[in-house]
Amino acid sequence: MSAPSGEQIEIAAGDQRAVVVEVGGGLRSYSAGGLKLIDGYGADEMCTSGRGQVLSPWPNRLEDGSYEFEGRQHQLALDEIANRNAIHGLVRWAAWTVGEREPSRVVLEHLLHPQPGYSFSLALSIEYSLKEGGLRVRTTATNVGADPCPYGSGAHPYLTVGTATIDDVNLLVPARTVLQSDKRGLPVGRASVEGTEYDFRRPRTIGATRLDHAFTDLERDKDGLARVELNDPERGTGLALWVDEAYPYLMLFTGDPLPDVDRRSLAVEPMTCPPNAFRSGEDLIRLEPGATVASAWGISPR
Repeated sequence: MSAPSGEQIEIAAGDQRAVVVEVGGGLRSYSAGGLKLIDGYGADEMCTSGRGQVLSPWPNRLEDGSYEFEGRQHQLALDEIANRNAIHGLVRWAAWTVGEREPSRVVLEHLLHPQPGYSFSLALSIEYSLKEGGLRVRTTATNVGADPCPYGSGAHPYLTVGTATIDDVNLLVPARTVLQSDKRGLPVGRASVEGTEYDFRRPRTIGATRLDHAFTDLERDKDGLARVELNDPERGTGLALWVDEAYPYLMLFTGDPLPDVDRRSLAVEPMTCPPNAFRSGEDLIRLEPGATVASAWGISPR
């Protein structure tokens, strides 16, 4: 009998274990030293609330599912019905295939064919690898069609450091700016985090803060990486989610309205562009025929 998420592909290195799946090409689980660092789902369960999913060819929301590109109007199906948005791309429920496989590394591939609302061809691949420093995820997209195409990418891991809730967890977010959104989750402005409840540039407990916000203007370390850190001071457990310079945005979500999340974990979503980028054009990648773009993020146990 087939699992709801299709083939289960496990990779391992030392005390690290990760499972990625055929359906959506996403990350179902990741642990290090016996501690779960991803709030995932079981092999006998269907993915819920975007857990570990790949968000391509756009992350987050697209207003009314409509956009104009190269003088042509496009209309996508609406899959966030209540808010009349298209959300999180077109590959979350598609079948991916294994292109390469080693004990500690796997490459999943998917060819996105033209379809209503997105009449372009993209060859996508995601490399998951376990190294001494943790999990590394590298996404590559190649325009294999005859015309330029719009492109953005993201990922949707829910992070945990083993606590029942995230309220008493220390959080560091190296972002100077938070995006302001309307009731539909669409950006309407930007503001400095200075002096607000969204300023986590120095580690502090999350407390009762509700997060469903995109952050940008990321402060990066000397290696060019920006790092979000979660730590449980009582247990001494922690992790860092890092993003390379291809990801200038991070979406943080405490999951308050979702019964299956409800603050038990924190989604930290790398994004190459902000919400609604297909419509606004902001930081949207225009991928020429034959061109390739790559981005990387990862998780380091602490």
